[in-house]
Amino acid sequence: MALKQQQQLKQQQRLSPQQIQTIRMLELPALEIEERIKNELDENPALEEGMELSGEQDYDMEDNTSDNPDLNEDLSLGDYMNEDDIPDYKLTELSNKEERREIVLFNNEQSLSDYLLQQLQLHELSEKEKKISEYIIGNLDDDGYLRRNINAIADDIVFQSGEDISEKELIEILKIIQDLDPPGIGAQNLQECLILQLKKRKKTRETTLSIEILTNYFEEFTRKHYDKIQKALDIDEEQMKAIVHEITSLNPKPGSNWDNSMTTLMNRVIPDFIVETNNGEISLTLNNRGIPNLRVNREYSNMLKDYTGNKVNQTPEMRDAVIFVKQKLDAAQGFIDAVRQRQETLQRTMEAIILLQEEFFLTGDESKLKPMILKDIAERTGYDISTISRVSSSKYAQTNFGIYPLKFFFSESAQTESGETISTRKTKQIIKEVIDTENKKKPVTDEELTSILNAKGFLIARRTVAKYREQLGIPVARMRKEM
Repeated sequence: MALKQQQQLKQQQRLSPQQIQTIRMLELPALEIEERIKNELDENPALEEGMELSGEQDYDMEDNTSDNPDLNEDLSLGDYMNEDDIPDYKLTELSNKEERREIVLFNNEQSLSDYLLQQLQLHELSEKEKKISEYIIGNLDDDGYLRRNINAIADDIVFQSGEDISEKELIEILKIIQDLDPPGIGAQNLQECLILQLKKRKKTRETTLSIEILTNYFEEFTRKHYDKIQKALDIDEEQMKAIVHEITSLNPKPGSNWDNSMTTLMNRVIPDFIVETNNGEISLTLNNRGIPNLRVNREYSNMLKDYTGNKVNQTPEMRDAVIFVKQKLDAAQGFIDAVRQRQETLQRTMEAIILLQEEFFLTGDESKLKPMILKDIAERTGYDISTISRVSSSKYAQTNFGIYPLKFFFSESAQTESGETISTRKTKQIIKEVIDTENKKKPVTDEELTSILNAKGFLIARRTVAKYREQLGIPVARMRKEM
């Protein structure tokens, strides 16, 4: 069988390394851009902090080019040594303004792991048991659960330490951890977590019945089929109410009030933008507190000048040195340009958002938010939609009314009977208000919510109402029912 060869011409657009660097930096929020700059300063000796000193001599580009064909013919020291060394990306300094608010969701000096290990010291454990305990504690998630399979943990311990351990031994050590504070720690699922907490409470009829219900009727309880439970256990409505209160007072995430080093970082919200309103005027400031002035190292520039100026008797070692120094200088200047471009893009994007959502920034009223999608901002800034998406991802804006993720300001549109275009956020707000004031013994169904919205002039289908309710994190009517 003969093979047929064909030539095909394709046109592909490839991003340059500089463009890729700019795109990646655009995605970074305030905390991560600080870390990125610190790493670059550590890794590239041609990049340094500080502003260019005035009066320093500039260099003549013509005197510093090289005739060596192995070097880049476009080499220009003017790229590194001129008045542009003073970065213009550094906008209004946050440190020059009044002290800013900063939200820290939780910040406890002692981590959950440290707290649990401290308690374990009160138990007489062998060295082997201590190692296993530490390994189990290290596998707890942020909620305090051990969601990994016991057999998988046993395999890991054998592989890492060579300690042979049975499943039974692991379970015995896990029980010791589950007996520690906070109650419910080390549970493998929600059902076990709640039961562990109840077992630590004072023994009453309610706690005894609660444990029995969670053990034998957990699915019925989570689905709020209280009538079936009452019939099975022969208890009246008042007793059932007391049991429901007992169980719902438990903590489903016993580890959530503690933090580890990673969760501390993740839970700290530092705004990328400061939007302030005063006497009807809105001002925007980029949070540049962690972004230092950057410049190209003058010693490296001088070094390159010396190397390229010595065109006679250049050794292979000198040529290698010239290439190395130029690469570092290129990287430093490219990094400065990427930071500058990032700040300019963030500034222009947020300015466009403020112009579209001016009423919200003046009043803080969510109902004033207009329908706004990525395309709207892209058209006003001249950037690509993907660029706006990167800017709005993982970024926060501090306003007079709180700190909001940028995605908060984006929403699709809906229409009323009069043809008015409104934000879907307003529709969701009405849904939430109706559910907040409903009779909990007879919660409002999705069909009833649809009728209420239609009566208010909102053209919306039941499936859309259900979607908005789910996006608000509100369960169906049956799950909201209370006794």
